[in-house]
Amino acid sequence: MPGLLYLLAVCNLVIGTGAFVLGGILTPLASSLDVSVAAAGQAMTAYALATAVLAPLALVFTGRWPRKRVLCVSLAVFAAGNALCALAGSLGVLLAGRVLMGLGAVFTAVAAGIAVALVEPARRGRALSLVFIGISLSYVIGLPLGAWLGLRFGWQWPVALVAALSALASVVLAVALPRDIDAPGASFAGLGALLRRADVLRALALTLLYFVAIFCVFSYIGPVLQALVPMSSEAMSVTLMLFGLSGVLGTVVGGWANDRFGARRTLTVQLAVLATMMLLVPLTRGHHALLVAVFVAWGIAGFGMMTPQQSRLAALAPAQAPILLSLNSSMLYIGTALGAALGGPASAWVGFDRLAWVGVPFAIAGWLLLRTGPRRDGMMTA
Repeated sequence: MPGLLYLLAVCNLVIGTGAFVLGGILTPLASSLDVSVAAAGQAMTAYALATAVLAPLALVFTGRWPRKRVLCVSLAVFAAGNALCALAGSLGVLLAGRVLMGLGAVFTAVAAGIAVALVEPARRGRALSLVFIGISLSYVIGLPLGAWLGLRFGWQWPVALVAALSALASVVLAVALPRDIDAPGASFAGLGALLRRADVLRALALTLLYFVAIFCVFSYIGPVLQALVPMSSEAMSVTLMLFGLSGVLGTVVGGWANDRFGARRTLTVQLAVLATMMLLVPLTRGHHALLVAVFVAWGIAGFGMMTPQQSRLAALAPAQAPILLSLNSSMLYIGTALGAALGGPASAWVGFDRLAWVGVPFAIAGWLLLRTGPRRDGMMTA
């Protein structure tokens, strides 16, 4: 694989940490800002909606820029957003910082486009899994470390650390990247025709559904875990790290399975496992080992879906892969926002311990959408 992809994976580790670290420290964050946990969880909604709306616009606006400049500027904007969040004394300022972070998250869509452009189609799944393994690693390294720092020293510390690392990553890319990266920029040309295609709309709808399912729970992962099995900050960090490790494994397995069995078959199995594990989560109450086992299986299936889904979309219209991948990211983050917005009120109704059941219908709907669609919509060959 091109060495550039490894560097992009490291940067995605920072992006993923910044995006999701608040999920493990919502309780001290809410206390500091004098708001409810459900209100604090809307920081995930703000980031997700900003990424869904602003990142595609930024991708097109910078379509004629050199890819190096887009990568460096986006990381600098992400750093600025995190810095504003770390200084926030009110929920409004925090949400403004998260919106700025969402604009900077265009980095991930650009990185995915570069991965698709630099390898031949038969290796596309592995290239995408390499770039996105940085996001998975954020759950192994960034989220547990962030939860520990936030619970021990204050929620601002992990956020400030992400700001510093993002700024450092921008400088490193400015120094290390070649001036010209052979990857196309995005444009709106042909977008209308794409959005009139049923196979494209079905693929995008699938991303929306499974991210609603996942993030109605994961946006509140700290309170959910505590409701199921009360634990110390150290035990919480270890639990999150194990979940993250399962995500890394899932990303690798998802890339391999996509290239070996095709996107459709891989996604069908992953969605079935995801729905089953979400059904089992509330039944693990009081049993830490069982809780970890269920969440590990969840992580392998959930994280593993990103690569076959991205590869599936790129195969639908290879020449327009950058804008398609950006639209997929929009669906991802709209799903994240809807999940967070749904999970907050639902937690007051069913409790954090049964919150996973709220996401099950969305996972099942995604599975049915995939199973009832055309047999070869975007499926990669082995």
